[in-house]
Amino acid sequence: MKHSITQRPTSFFITAPLPCPYLDGRVERRMVTELSGVDSISLHDTLSRVGFRRSHSLVYAPICHGCSACLAVRTIVADFKPSSSQRRVLKLNDNVFAEEKPTKATNEQYELFSRYQDSRHTGGDMATMDFYDYQALVEETPVDTSMIEFRNEDGVLVGGCLVDIMADGLSAVYSFFDPKYHKNSLGTYMILWLMERSGQLNLPYVYLGYWIGGSQKMAYKDKFQPLEYFAADGWHKFDKKALLAADSR
Repeated sequence: MKHSITQRPTSFFITAPLPCPYLDGRVERRMVTELSGVDSISLHDTLSRVGFRRSHSLVYAPICHGCSACLAVRTIVADFKPSSSQRRVLKLNDNVFAEEKPTKATNEQYELFSRYQDSRHTGGDMATMDFYDYQALVEETPVDTSMIEFRNEDGVLVGGCLVDIMADGLSAVYSFFDPKYHKNSLGTYMILWLMERSGQLNLPYVYLGYWIGGSQKMAYKDKFQPLEYFAADGWHKFDKKALLAADSR
C-alpha cells in the first residue's frame, strides 16, 4: 500500500504591537510562521524570496501600520565589485581565515558573542543572553545553516557569522566579532567573504536582511551595491534617495 504525506497548511499569526527597536516613536508588528515538517527548507526559500527573515524555527516579516521603512535587501553577486574602501578592508584582513562549521554552539563562540554585545549593543535584548539562549540562536534551525568562524593567524576566534544556505543565495542571519578588531571592519569583511563564497557556489544573491531608512544600525547594508529590495510587486533596483523620500511622505 502506498502512503502519501499530507502537509498541514501554513499558518501565519500577527504579533502584538511593540516599540520599534530601530526607529524612535514607531511601533513594530510582525507576520510570523513556524518552519516545521518535511517542507521547511522549501518554505524558507519561498518566504525568503518575498521578504521574510528567519530566527530560530520562525520566519517573520514586518507589517507595521503606516510605516514601510524596513525593506528586505539582497546583493546581486555577479555584478558586485568592492569599492576602494572595501578593498582596503580585504587587505586589512588578509591574515583572517574562515572555516565553515556545523551549527554547534561552543563556549569560545559564546564568550566572543558576549563581548561583542557588551561593546556594541549594551542594553539590547541580546546583551542579556546566556549560553543556552545563544545555543538556541545557533542550533535551532530547520534549514541548511552553517556557522562561519573567522580566526586570525594565531588561530584565535575573532568573528562568527550564522548563515542560511538557500537555493538562490546565502542569507546572513547574524554576525559578531571581537570589539578589539573594530579598525579591521570585520563586519564588512564577513559580508565580503559571503559575496566571494556565493560566487564560488554559483549562487546569485547574498541576502542581507532589512535595510531600514533612518536607522544608523542598518545603514551599512547599502554599501554592498548593486542591491535589490523587495516590495509588494517583487524585487526592484535599490535607490536610496528615492526610498528615503518615499518613507518621509
